[in-house]
Amino acid sequence: MSTDPVVKSLDSMEEVWEAFRPELNEVEAKIQTHLDSHAPLIHTVADHILSSGGKRIRPLLLILSARLFGYLEKDYLLLGSLIEFIHTATLLHDDVIDEADLRRGKQTARRVWGNQASILVGDYLYSQAMALIASFHNHDINEIMADACRKMAEGEVLQLCANSQSDLTEEAYLKIVEYKTATLVAASCKVGAIIGGATLEEQMALSRFGFNLGMAFQLADDRLDYSADHTRLGKSLGQDIRQGMITLPLLHLLQTCSPSEQSWLKEKIRTHSVDDQELERILKLMRAQGSLAYATSRAREYIEASALDLAAFPNSLAKRSLAIVSCYMVNRDQ
Repeated sequence: MSTDPVVKSLDSMEEVWEAFRPELNEVEAKIQTHLDSHAPLIHTVADHILSSGGKRIRPLLLILSARLFGYLEKDYLLLGSLIEFIHTATLLHDDVIDEADLRRGKQTARRVWGNQASILVGDYLYSQAMALIASFHNHDINEIMADACRKMAEGEVLQLCANSQSDLTEEAYLKIVEYKTATLVAASCKVGAIIGGATLEEQMALSRFGFNLGMAFQLADDRLDYSADHTRLGKSLGQDIRQGMITLPLLHLLQTCSPSEQSWLKEKIRTHSVDDQELERILKLMRAQGSLAYATSRAREYIEASALDLAAFPNSLAKRSLAIVSCYMVNRDQ
């Protein structure tokens, strides 16, 4: 097994992307290769979302986790593309469920080709990913990815049941985040560790690291829906509450605002009726009650937990990069 020395000190997420650009470019090439199908619409719809500016954070985490153990071969990069297939499938399905019109500043696939095409192409990406993952003939990887897909589907159902439920608890919401988001990030890190030849204990440490990153990523996303520059976010602010989605800032606000404000908010959540003026009132309330700061604080707690699992590994370019990625999870603005 090759070693992965610290080639240089990295200080920013941009430098991490650049340092691993060759590997990520190969992931992109494999994405395009395995989009081939007898049904041209599959390539058209999938490429619409895959080429819309996604960060490829999950493939990057897989690469870094393998490199953490000195693994420099490139045969595993196919797995990075397949994890992105799974992630993309969830986005296609999410946009149908949420009736979303925009994603990353572009019209969603459902708006261009309709709900049926979006669902079917998402199904194809799931099945194509699992079929190619099976070709690695690695039982542990098969089990991890199958379990991740099961939990993600379960998380979608949990979120559907929680929609417009203003009495949702924080614990129940965090379970949705775990299943919908954190489970695939954890799987990306653990699969990378397996490829790198990690011990079982090391695999579990990377899985926990990825879990905490995934939780932080989603909680930061919750905050961005109420605070980001909408031109950078690629969608209008306040889409969550307008769709009846209860996320952490809104949960905090419901628990800390006055009874009259709580009653008003519950009605807005129930009816999905929030105009721009009402959204501004909600944003003002969130700032007053510290709801956005609370979401940021909870996200940082998960990042601090992730640092504990990373600390045990020797210093390397990969370890430094993983630490930078973890900071990026809570400090990003889109």
